[in-house]
Amino acid sequence: MKKRFITGVLIGLVSIITVVQVNGSRPKLVVGIVVDQLRTDYIESLESLFGEKGFKRLMKESAYLRDVDFVVANPDAVNATAMIYTGNYPSKNGVVASSIYNAEKHKSEASLNDPASIGNFTTETYSPHNLMLSTISDEVKIDGAGLGAVYSIALDPQQAIIMAGHAGNSAFWINDNTGKWSTTTYYKDVPQLLSQRNYGKSLASRIDTMQWKPAYSLDKYIGIPAQKRYYPFRYTFPTSDRNVYRMYLDSPLANEEITTVAVDYLKALQLGNRGDAIDMLNLSYTAEPFKYVKDGDYRLELQDTYIKLDAQLGRLFDAIDKYVGLSNTVIFVSSTGYYNDAVEDDPKYEIPTGQFSVKRATSLLNSYLVALHGNGNYVETFSHDQIYLDRKQIESKGLRISDVAEEAKVFLCKMSGVSDAFTLTEILSHANPELESLRLCINPKTAGDIYLKVAYGWTLVDDTTYPEVKKQVRSSSVLTPAFIMGAEVESQVINTSVKAISIAPTITQILHIRSPNGAIAKPLAL
Repeated sequence: MKKRFITGVLIGLVSIITVVQVNGSRPKLVVGIVVDQLRTDYIESLESLFGEKGFKRLMKESAYLRDVDFVVANPDAVNATAMIYTGNYPSKNGVVASSIYNAEKHKSEASLNDPASIGNFTTETYSPHNLMLSTISDEVKIDGAGLGAVYSIALDPQQAIIMAGHAGNSAFWINDNTGKWSTTTYYKDVPQLLSQRNYGKSLASRIDTMQWKPAYSLDKYIGIPAQKRYYPFRYTFPTSDRNVYRMYLDSPLANEEITTVAVDYLKALQLGNRGDAIDMLNLSYTAEPFKYVKDGDYRLELQDTYIKLDAQLGRLFDAIDKYVGLSNTVIFVSSTGYYNDAVEDDPKYEIPTGQFSVKRATSLLNSYLVALHGNGNYVETFSHDQIYLDRKQIESKGLRISDVAEEAKVFLCKMSGVSDAFTLTEILSHANPELESLRLCINPKTAGDIYLKVAYGWTLVDDTTYPEVKKQVRSSSVLTPAFIMGAEVESQVINTSVKAISIAPTITQILHIRSPNGAIAKPLAL
């Protein structure tokens, strides 16, 4: 009797599963798009200049999240992308910043650097080995038992790898030294169309003929000073300039190249047409200020970047509709949660400022510690706003690292141009909730001993490197958006703040697959 009852229950369960599989209408394709430094206010203020198929379509047909909060103290394009795709913060997903200080090698290196993975069309060596959690892409691949295809096309190598995940087919990016489409031997799938593009239609063969000009007459742009309306900009990209590909990647012309390759992928690789398995295509675009303007005022160029990006989104969405069907596709678009518009103000405005020299600060700090504890080299380096103490030197003196770090912190806080300093011990202590944004982007294994905050308005000058690197310190708090569009998603505008780590579990819920293994937020109710 019991055996018959159990058999009946099992048959019933099989019937239920069969019904779900037959009647369930899962998407055929998911498209993930990350736009570096995308701003909500620019999208909304420029709406009248957009076409009908790009941002306007997203605003009308998607769940429009106007305020996505990345929470962490120092988001950048790389760690923000990792947060979006893993659903967790840098302290847990392994990607704390675009680059980290390697204490063993005594140098800074890319967070996803992996010498074991050889570059293809590049000397760079990358892999997802340092990405410690699964991603949306990984879960798509696992759900299809490996049959679904996962590709990424990006402007930045580490973004490409994060978006492809551990299990993706391939990750390609534009090499900023050669303009070649490049990848890593970690991924085994090299689409022939990209190899052919490198040889037959390379950027090197075209870039000399490219130019960037305003899309409209200057009277159409918003809030532009009168004196700038008389001189339309015109940028060219001569190969004689050693920074030509870097300039190109910072311009909206690079977004056009991304779209062109994405459309080729949709057509040639037949994405979204693989039976029951879901395919995934991941893209990165840029909406960052163009740093190569001569007068430091890039408002006109930035507005034009949004106008041209809108056209590329419309072109991409049309291709998706043509080859897969928008009704069969889930699309998410997210900013990277920050905006870097820092430029040095003209002295005539008398804004309080100064230059904070890394070489001078570390030298003075070491002299102070010598005065306290005797001769020695107590300061190893300064990297990414952090001071690394020489632990071997300090331990050889019989001193505690935490005590010396506290002494260093007190000394640094008295320096001109320093607004605050925190020891690693303080940051990791949960007793101080005010340091939560720092704690979430700190990995104790790679973090420095003191985190330094240079005063707003000052210029941080890292004169320990050649050429020296200057960074204008400015707080640029702006609303940054995300959009989620799909047949199951209700069109709506969400004005309340939403955490960036909620994007991953929301997308996987819409796809009816598992969340990434470290996703800690609940999915949004869309």
